[in-house]
Amino acid sequence: LPDMIVVHYTGMQTAEAALERLCDPVAEVSAHYLICERGRVFHMVDEAERAWHAGAGQWGPVTDVNSRSIGIELDNDGASPFAAALMDALDQLLPGILSRWSIPPQGVIGHSCMWPGRKSYPGPRFDWRRLARQGLAVWPETRATAPVDSQRFRADALAYGFPDLTDNDLLGATRLRFRPNAAGPLDGCDCAIMAEMAARFGA
Repeated sequence: LPDMIVVHYTGMQTAEAALERLCDPVAEVSAHYLICERGRVFHMVDEAERAWHAGAGQWGPVTDVNSRSIGIELDNDGASPFAAALMDALDQLLPGILSRWSIPPQGVIGHSCMWPGRKSYPGPRFDWRRLARQGLAVWPETRATAPVDSQRFRADALAYGFPDLTDNDLLGATRLRFRPNAAGPLDGCDCAIMAEMAARFGA
């Protein structure tokens, strides 16, 4: 049964092109939902069925994410703002999925969270905080900083669910999710955020 939702962007010219690819057996890629820029929602795979959207990534102890998740593709190129109608449709779609499968807000992740260094979906323009305000995802509450400790940061990131990868990929993935405008080496804000997320939601 699904206990996660994985959010992607299509990275294609149009929603129609994405829909055609997602429905093409030769492409060997699929998702449960596609939301187009204008807010139309295409339901392509039954929520109880396995779709091929997550690839070979990992989240927490789960290595077969496809079998445990519902995939939502968003009509976006990754560099542009997400359309208001699209985000409104996502706001309306998520509560029903979460309720039907008893998925907690921390179960809503990006593809970049489970496959750092390989995937950047849904990208730095995606508004995770908007979802969190509605209880549809999670967002850190801390505004404090913590001592810079790379080993503690890694331990907290892994406890929260991120895969065990290189320091650079791990920092990139956590920032893409929680601090998309941050740059430079690991700092106290990164450490404080991951300490909070591990404490609140970690295994």
